[in-house]
Amino acid sequence: MAIPRDVDPRLLRAFATAAEELHFTRAAARLYVAQQALSRDIRRLERAWGTDLFVRTTRQVTLTADGERLLPYVRRVLAAQDELLAACADGTSPLLVDLNSEGLISGRVLARARELAPGHELMARFESGLTGAAAEMLAGRLDVSFGYFGGLAPALRSGLCHRLVRYEAMAVLLPRDHRLADRSEIALDALAGESVYAGAGNPRTLEWTELARELFAGHGVEVAAPAPMAVGVAEFRRVMAKTATPVLVVVDYAAMPDTVLRPLVAPVPLSPVSLVWREGLRHPGLDALLGAAGELGAAQGWLERPAGSWLPTTVTASLYGNH
Repeated sequence: MAIPRDVDPRLLRAFATAAEELHFTRAAARLYVAQQALSRDIRRLERAWGTDLFVRTTRQVTLTADGERLLPYVRRVLAAQDELLAACADGTSPLLVDLNSEGLISGRVLARARELAPGHELMARFESGLTGAAAEMLAGRLDVSFGYFGGLAPALRSGLCHRLVRYEAMAVLLPRDHRLADRSEIALDALAGESVYAGAGNPRTLEWTELARELFAGHGVEVAAPAPMAVGVAEFRRVMAKTATPVLVVVDYAAMPDTVLRPLVAPVPLSPVSLVWREGLRHPGLDALLGAAGELGAAQGWLERPAGSWLPTTVTASLYGNH
């Protein structure tokens, strides 16, 4: 076997990912490429190296003896490449931090992190949904985000790291003239027969929509049909006036015109909010964000859970630890 000196790192990453998954469709999803493109890259690498790396059948994919032997070397090359990229960055480039929306706890964490790392630039972004932000992080166009990590598809989670920072109480945003608007809090069963908007149809907020479906199950509440996302206060006011559809939010959601925000109870539903970053990322700003989240969380009891509160079933010890 004669291995050429110059090999495209993309081909090496395709091989390593396919070797980890032993399933070309899942590997392609992790790399955000079409399965045909992944297969083409694997074949290019096999031709360049003059050997088969996989045994492919209609039932399974396995590594050949050469594939098994070369995989550890390929992993070391990719790890070295990641270290090189991190060293070149050296914390001097801006850290791009997705806050999702204005007014959430992510903004408070970012503000404190900027105080902890005044010599580094932490730039805010607004991606509107962790699923969308996760794709941007894996593509290297975003560094950090916040949200419900357990609601991400496994292919997205596998390239990311996270730390749980808050169990955030959920609420509902109601039109000011809604039948429940005069209540100080809303029991879930009181929403029976309602359709509540939770981002359905928005591919960037899949994790939030699925959390809503799980929360509403058994309470007679439906997730509202897909609708165009309203961007800006004026558009939000227009759409709310037109549809009068309640919106599932969190208790810190920013005030909107002609609406009232009411916490949900019986039970109190909690959204597990994690700080999420790309695997292998090294930046002083990330250290500052983690420090800020820990500091604020300890001071304000962000990981305390009210008795009888509700959590989605994906909150397991393997994802979130025991809190």
